[in-house]
Amino acid sequence: MTMHTVVVGSSGTTPEEVLAVARDGARVELHPEAVEALRTARRFIDDLAAKPEPVYGVSTGFGALAVRHIGPDLRAQLQRNIVRSHAAGMGPRVEREVVRALMFLRLKTLASGRTGVRPHVAQTMADVLNAGITPVVHEYGSLGCSGDLAPLSHCALTLMGEGEAEGPDGVVRPAGELLAAHGITPVELREKEGLALLNGTDGMLGMLLMACADLARLFTSADIAAALTLEALLGTDRVLAPELHAIRPHPGQAASAANMLKVLDGSGLTGHHQDDAYAPRVAHLTHARTVAERELAAAVDNPVVLPDGRVESNGNFHGAPVAYVLDFLAVACADLASVAERRTDRLLDKNRSHGLPPFLAHDAGVDSGLMIAQYTQAALVSELKRLAVPASVDSIPSSAMQEDHVSMGWSAARKLRTAVDGLARVIAVEVYAAARAVELRSTTAGLVPGAAARAVIAELRRAGVQGPGEDRYLAPDLGAAEAFVRSGALVAAAESVTGPLA
Repeated sequence: MTMHTVVVGSSGTTPEEVLAVARDGARVELHPEAVEALRTARRFIDDLAAKPEPVYGVSTGFGALAVRHIGPDLRAQLQRNIVRSHAAGMGPRVEREVVRALMFLRLKTLASGRTGVRPHVAQTMADVLNAGITPVVHEYGSLGCSGDLAPLSHCALTLMGEGEAEGPDGVVRPAGELLAAHGITPVELREKEGLALLNGTDGMLGMLLMACADLARLFTSADIAAALTLEALLGTDRVLAPELHAIRPHPGQAASAANMLKVLDGSGLTGHHQDDAYAPRVAHLTHARTVAERELAAAVDNPVVLPDGRVESNGNFHGAPVAYVLDFLAVACADLASVAERRTDRLLDKNRSHGLPPFLAHDAGVDSGLMIAQYTQAALVSELKRLAVPASVDSIPSSAMQEDHVSMGWSAARKLRTAVDGLARVIAVEVYAAARAVELRSTTAGLVPGAAARAVIAELRRAGVQGPGEDRYLAPDLGAAEAFVRSGALVAAAESVTGPLA
């Protein structure tokens, strides 16, 4: 579904606008004041280009080759060459939403008037986004210093009508053919413009913003799953009392407890045992969002055009601030998944489940129940622990030591996307097990779960996830449970009773 048009000004953008363009196909327009900022900065670049003194990025080579002064007759070739040579990615294609976020965030920086590109270049990038043309960007090629160089270069190559891109029909074709089919004239780059198109943290930032949106939903899903498990284990909700969490005032902890209390309201299953399903709300998300919002307000390029006309080199292209929080969130995913798996294990262990059948099996021994579903969950948790090893502590010097320390932020972002997927699957297994266990309590002991649990289970069954019974082919049920969690249907079902959850 196409959202409203996003208008890009010179002062940054919002997470919601990035998601609208990346995931919902929102159209993009340049605000008139952004166009004027672009024109003003370009005049400064043109003035510097006309002077005999070399200026980095305008009339010199790049990186370790910056010592060479480039004459006017070779400057257009210089800008084309940097894009062609830097479009050196390898490996599988990254996802369409990542590429759209990457391009839109680069456009956001161009529109700031700090990069010195002509308005025509920015408009062409907007046209490509609006046409639904997605450059082919590869998994490997960014060290997260001097920006996401290879990924951004593949996008810039499309603007030049070179390389390959995917059309709105999903077919990959030569970029020149796609531009022609949509009436877009390839850009002929001038001084500074090639460099400006590829020197930013846009890929890692886009993936951070999407991960924050996905994790906000998954963290709430984890709270709901924990509440269902607590009901199934006949545990107490006394540990969730607000006054207990007020004396250790971490906001995430209090939000998690409040969510669980809402889901458990009116339950006839709680309070029978002292068991409590531990459910820490990971508060790291607030910090990650803060870093992302600061980066959204930034103009990341090198060199940059300052308001007084100076063109100055800087190190703002280094991805460390973004890389740190990307790694931070991968740790949070692993920890939360580990806790969810331990709750699931308790549901399946007859020695700790207070009367539930072993592995929630219909006829234990003849049936294995959810034994291997927990194996799958444990394998995912083990993988998440490996993904939690930070990428940002690594550095491989490059460009003949010109970039002597790199952030590896792109790598941190790529593994976080895998971690988010894994966390969704782990939560799905717990929801699947907890729903079955609650239903078994209801049918064998006559205990009535809370209204929120009843709503969740009813929607889960409508989504095609079957209830208790004899052993059956389990993978389709688990896949349907995963889709139930990922789509937000789990949160929506609970909120239909509880109202908004944090």
